[in-house]
Amino acid sequence: MTAARGVFRASTLLRSLALVAVVGLVLLLVTDSLSPYRNLQLADGAYYFCVLAGLTVLAGSSGQISLGHGAFMAVGAYTVAKLGNAGWALLPELAAAVVVTLIVGIPVGMAASRLRGPYLAGATLAFAVGLPALADKFPAFFGGENGLSINPPVPPSSLGSSFPLERWEAWIACGGALVTLFVFYNVNHSGIGRSLRAVRDDEIAASLAGLRVGRMQTLAFALSAAAAGLGGGLLAVVTQLAQPGAFPLQLSLTLLAGVVIGGLGSLWGAVWGAALLVLLPNWTNDIANSFSLSTNVSHNLPIAVYGLVLIGAMLLWPSGIQGGVRAAAAAVRPRVAARAGHARPADVPDAGAGEPTVHVGSGGAASDEAAKTPSEH
Repeated sequence: MTAARGVFRASTLLRSLALVAVVGLVLLLVTDSLSPYRNLQLADGAYYFCVLAGLTVLAGSSGQISLGHGAFMAVGAYTVAKLGNAGWALLPELAAAVVVTLIVGIPVGMAASRLRGPYLAGATLAFAVGLPALADKFPAFFGGENGLSINPPVPPSSLGSSFPLERWEAWIACGGALVTLFVFYNVNHSGIGRSLRAVRDDEIAASLAGLRVGRMQTLAFALSAAAAGLGGGLLAVVTQLAQPGAFPLQLSLTLLAGVVIGGLGSLWGAVWGAALLVLLPNWTNDIANSFSLSTNVSHNLPIAVYGLVLIGAMLLWPSGIQGGVRAAAAAVRPRVAARAGHARPADVPDAGAGEPTVHVGSGGAASDEAAKTPSEH
């Protein structure tokens, strides 16, 4: 039993498979009890998670910034729409969306690896603005402003004729999110993840250690773009539409805000960010309707709320929501252990001796927990 536990702890692959299995089972049970509207919200959160997981690896692990991931989502969505209208099956469509976006992301990543700071942000911003405009330049191929519509995914007959379409779409989107979780969990805990963090911390030291900085940054950008392509493809499947209006510049900005608020470098931070991207627009719409605000104010209210939430999160939790959760857990853990009798506070004198007893084991565990990088949690 002890040997099996040691193998499990040492194997990243086994841990990731167990994590995916547990999360998948939870999602399966949750979708069965949700209403159709809530299942659609869950599907939205799932494809947002795919994009944010890639962004958190890009920005949190490799230290690059991108304001163009909305354009990568458009590439994935249009790929799924074109192939779906050509008669392709669902899984090959999504796989093709990942591959096509990966191919598009490689040259963009190569260019991005040579830029820093505002120049990198400006280049990706231009990419986000220019790529969706191709739909107007080639309306016969991309459908113009109206975009391309696709048929909704039909649930398998084995699930029954009355199986809800919204639940099936939630299953598809959650399946894509689980694949993304599996891939990036293994990337973060592999030599690639450690190399990316080394490049992020000090490019010169990483280069002297034998790492090819430009190649690692290009790899991170390409993987992040592929995840965004999968998210865009899932968006097209859920909404049955791929149109330029679904991928405005505001989308790229809110994606970056979501990953910063959730917590850079942490896949759990991507979960928090996806939840905010789904729930905040509904809350802001409720606020606008309750106060009878004008149309211009109600349309701009979501981005204003994102800004306020971003400022508040950075003041309260500089490492994002997940960083705040880790800090709270680190503060509570010693107290819980002390009450359970597994440890005692360091400043409580030992009843059998005249001097205080310092429990090195508890303090060391807390220190090790605090010393971990965000991606290792």
